[in-house]
Amino acid sequence: MKILVCDPISKKGIALLQQRPEFQVVVLDKRLSEAELLPIVADVVAMVVRSETRITKLVLEAATQLRVVGRAGVGVDNIDVEAATQRGVVVMNTPGGNTITTAELSFAMLLNLARKVPQAHASMTAGKWDRKQFSGVELAGKTLGVLGMGRIGGEVAKRALAFGMRVLAYDPFLTEARAKAMGVWLVDLDDLYRDADFITVHMPVTEQTKGMLNTAAFAKMKPKVCLVNCARGEIIAEDDLLMALDSGKVSAAALDVFSVEPLPEAHPFRKHPGIILTPHLGASTAEAQEKCGIEVAEVIAGYLLTGEVRNAVNLPYLDAKTYEQVKPYLALGEKLGRLLAQLTPSQVDRMHITYGGKAQELPNIDPITRAVLQGFLSRVAVKELNNINVRSIAATLGISVEEKRSTEPVTFNEWLHVQIFRGAEKLNSAGGTFFGSPDNPRIVRVHSQATEFVPFGVVLLLNNKDRPGIVGYLGTLLARHQVNIASMSLSRDTVGGHALTVLNLDSVPPGEVLDEIRNDPDITNVQVVQL
Repeated sequence: MKILVCDPISKKGIALLQQRPEFQVVVLDKRLSEAELLPIVADVVAMVVRSETRITKLVLEAATQLRVVGRAGVGVDNIDVEAATQRGVVVMNTPGGNTITTAELSFAMLLNLARKVPQAHASMTAGKWDRKQFSGVELAGKTLGVLGMGRIGGEVAKRALAFGMRVLAYDPFLTEARAKAMGVWLVDLDDLYRDADFITVHMPVTEQTKGMLNTAAFAKMKPKVCLVNCARGEIIAEDDLLMALDSGKVSAAALDVFSVEPLPEAHPFRKHPGIILTPHLGASTAEAQEKCGIEVAEVIAGYLLTGEVRNAVNLPYLDAKTYEQVKPYLALGEKLGRLLAQLTPSQVDRMHITYGGKAQELPNIDPITRAVLQGFLSRVAVKELNNINVRSIAATLGISVEEKRSTEPVTFNEWLHVQIFRGAEKLNSAGGTFFGSPDNPRIVRVHSQATEFVPFGVVLLLNNKDRPGIVGYLGTLLARHQVNIASMSLSRDTVGGHALTVLNLDSVPPGEVLDEIRNDPDITNVQVVQL
């Protein structure tokens, strides 16, 4: 089996592969472009990359024998995961290798901002002795704002606390209990901006985080704030940062990542006296590279030799027989999680999943629980979220997961029920089953009220007073705005009481339609979810 090592990894990782007689290991001596890769990958069974080589759709199509791509690192931006999945290629990463290394670099940046070490060094090498110009501040007693409390953010917070700093954390999905256990203060974004002396970024690039540190954000920050970014360059609006530095609103910034990499030679960051720059060194330590190199070799060898799947971003850890049994529940569970994610407030601390009927007889319910979590956490700004790391991410966010196989009688042959809690308060719940066959899932209960709808596409849910005319009113209003109703489910507690109305729609209703519906005094809890 031919393994192509496209980017430099640790020698120990390469040796681990070479010692297996089943493997023919080819190590490239330079990074190849897509065009250069195409003619040499036809007989390759596995490919190992870091961040340099791009595994594109064309490369995957040319590699007709390819079974697995291993990424020595966390991010898989350089791998077309969707195309790999379609071709049956497993994509694996090494999520734990870079955590400490990136956290230590971030904290080194904080120290350098506080004491102006790079600037003082440059002055000394220029033959000067200017102590007054480089007077700094102590970190002890200062307030650090951490944007994103995942693995790396949590490690930075530990180091800041050891230095006597007060740590404010912004993470919409971190619970109060988890924050307290970590010794940090969970605050909203505006409070963090207002109070932090230093701000460090540890979030992925998403639609919500791209450009979030911009002129509007800088205006809310404490005067003379210092910024550190060792996460992703796109999170900071670079032109806005330059203006904030020039105005003095931001005192200084330390950046390891940039919107365009390598950083262009003429980029104004390179000459700005208030910026410390490093060339994306977050994972560049011998320890991190060795950990990642060994780990990627282990997961590839395990998959090729035994079929074991670890750290996969596009395949659950299952044997074939069990996978066929749980496969229908994976789709249903993911839809239940995605539904509850959009119906429930962001801060939760417990999820309870009940497996009833035939579901409680399944040999392995863990993949289904992971599917529920993945649907529920799809709203979280975690770029590498997958069914392998989803449990650890939930734990990092302070969400505990309880699973119960219930032998109690149920109305349906198969029963999957998910409840979401904050403390002792149940925030929401939903249950699902299959009608007729496993490829026909239905949501049959929402927040303890019976219903029946297909968990796909655009769904409008609302509570209303059980009175004549509601259905006609909704149909007329939606039709007026060219929104077609695909199906409808109505249920009520008592005659003239409270009803739950669920509509499957062909498109998302315009905002003015939703506002008009919400203005009806007999209608409450109007929510649109996309499944």
